Amino acid sequence: MTVLKQQRIIAIWLFICAGTIFGMVILGGITRLTNSGLSMVEWAPIMGILPPLSQAEWLENFLLYQQFPEYKVMNQTMDLAGFKSIYWFEYSHRILGRFIGFLFFFPMIFFFLKGWVKPSLKLKLIAMFILGGLQGLLGWYMVKSGLVNNPHVSQYRLVAHLGLALFVYAYILWIALGLYFPKDENNKLKYSSITPILRSYAVLLVLFVFITLLSGGFVAGLKAGHVFNTFPLMNGQLIPDGLFSLSPLWRNFFENIMTVQFDHRVIATTLFISMIIFHLVATQLKLPNKIRLALNLMLIMLVIQVSLGISTLLLHVPILLAASHQAGALILLTLVLFVAHQLKNQSRPL
Repeated sequence: MTVLKQQRIIAIWLFICAGTIFGMVILGGITRLTNSGLSMVEWAPIMGILPPLSQAEWLENFLLYQQFPEYKVMNQTMDLAGFKSIYWFEYSHRILGRFIGFLFFFPMIFFFLKGWVKPSLKLKLIAMFILGGLQGLLGWYMVKSGLVNNPHVSQYRLVAHLGLALFVYAYILWIALGLYFPKDENNKLKYSSITPILRSYAVLLVLFVFITLLSGGFVAGLKAGHVFNTFPLMNGQLIPDGLFSLSPLWRNFFENIMTVQFDHRVIATTLFISMIIFHLVATQLKLPNKIRLALNLMLIMLVIQVSLGISTLLLHVPILLAASHQAGALILLTLVLFVAHQLKNQSRPL
């Protein structure tokens, strides 16, 4: 088997891992939207693989849940059937996390033993696995913040959990793209019109999408989408009063519901304009067909994503729309990342 074919097999495995992380992020969002994240009040990485299997075990878990503030403050009328409905979301989320660990670890060891992995790639794969383990710990650290007097997880911990998931997803995807689409020196000469400025613009767009996703995490963590459900005005104003009502000033950007939602609107609108400009500039150049296709898909997804975001706000955050909005953001991140990677591959070295 050639080295190129070995690399492509590893790349396909990494694409599958990235795809499961994509699903993990969406399931995590649905778990949050259904208020299911605090239903499992214990963390048992090994023994927690099995769900309750009998009526007695279900009652035991329900009684344990009743000892924590979420039940006492918000769900005192909940019965066992209601508890089961939220439990299954959180259980599925945790099981998928464990599945991703197995999906990554065992093929990685196999590729190591086969000698298919170069030393530089080996370090990157090990780093991915460690980051995945840290992501699990961070998830439990996030859940613990809601098992106290105030039954709401910290928006800071939620965004940290989301941010690490996005970073691992993007990192795996970037390495997989490098393995599946190795650099072609002939194309570097053929498409030499690609400039360092355009490449840098593409990378900045990746970072911009990442930041927009994080700002959306603060909106979700504070449930800021349930207020100011008009667009483009907030409280009848383009720039509403009260944006900086908290002291010190920095707290408004992370704890003031009005400011957090306003920031997300501004960041998303700026991203929208920046991506349209990028598309207009990039499509004027001589580019491979796969990059042109990705650019056009990126523009279509951008319009869909903005439409989903506005609809989610106007309709007071229905679960299906909100989950679709989160999925759309990840698809947009994927497309921008692909474009940035391909522009890097096709450009003439300085």
